[in-house]
Amino acid sequence: MFKDEIATFRRLGFRHVLTQALNFAMVLSTALMMWKGLSVLCNTESPVVVVLSESMEPAIQRGDLLFLTMPRHAPLKHGDITVYKIPGTPIPIVHRVIETHDERNSTEQWILTKGDNNQHHDVALYNGMQYLKRSHIVGKVQGYVPYVGYGTILLNDYPKLKYALLAVLGGGILLQRE
Repeated sequence: MFKDEIATFRRLGFRHVLTQALNFAMVLSTALMMWKGLSVLCNTESPVVVVLSESMEPAIQRGDLLFLTMPRHAPLKHGDITVYKIPGTPIPIVHRVIETHDERNSTEQWILTKGDNNQHHDVALYNGMQYLKRSHIVGKVQGYVPYVGYGTILLNDYPKLKYALLAVLGGGILLQRE
């Protein structure tokens, strides 16, 4: 079976392979443009994130897909669920705002967060800071879809699965006969 595919691949020639490679590049660039367009529309670098831990249970479960926006001028308030990223840490954190302080004569807002399933606030996660700045906030959760993110969790937990999936998708696109 695989031998037949290779023979067909050789018979189609360079032009067909180039066309399929360009189709593959077009699919990737379209996905990237859609992501960037959504980022601009939602005013956040990451408009969609997957919850990786149980720290926000029962409100948000591990594997839920969250949709984020970043309000341009509206301050965050107590009870908002936010995603924040501390410089030097690889993974953003999804937690609820439990305290805010607005600086006088400034647009700066200081924020304290806590996971719903955690006993203590997040100061220990802030790398020496007492509060988060508004600039640390990636976005405010606007909605979610339960369990959809488990595919992403599997791909992160098992990197070989990620490479296998990319190989199957890439091979399928290159060997597709249209």
